Amino acid sequence: MRRNHNTAPQTSVTRFALGQTFITPGAEEALQIAGQTELEFLRRHMSCDWGELSEDDLRENELSLKEGFRLLSNYRTGKGQQLWIITEADRSATTLLLPSEY
Repeated sequence: MRRNHNTAPQTSVTRFALGQTFITPGAEEALQIAGQTELEFLRRHMSCDWGELSEDDLRENELSLKEGFRLLSNYRTGKGQQLWIITEADRSATTLLLPSEY
């Protein structure tokens, strides 16, 4: 897993901290294949655009924002590869990964 030292900048719509960001080899490869960057997905995650989540998972993320629990986003790259972003409950770290790498 590679550590990304260039954490996305805070924006006016940010509702939580990312902490240190990490990307797994599979997620990094999927983004390269799709010609996309970590930053575009991190920005969505930080602005609470959780991607493709069920209603229950959406509600869980809203509760997690208020109560300080772990946050999950589920996206697809332009090539259709599923990509998760998980921010830890203590907001110390955020990881981009494939579901198979969980």
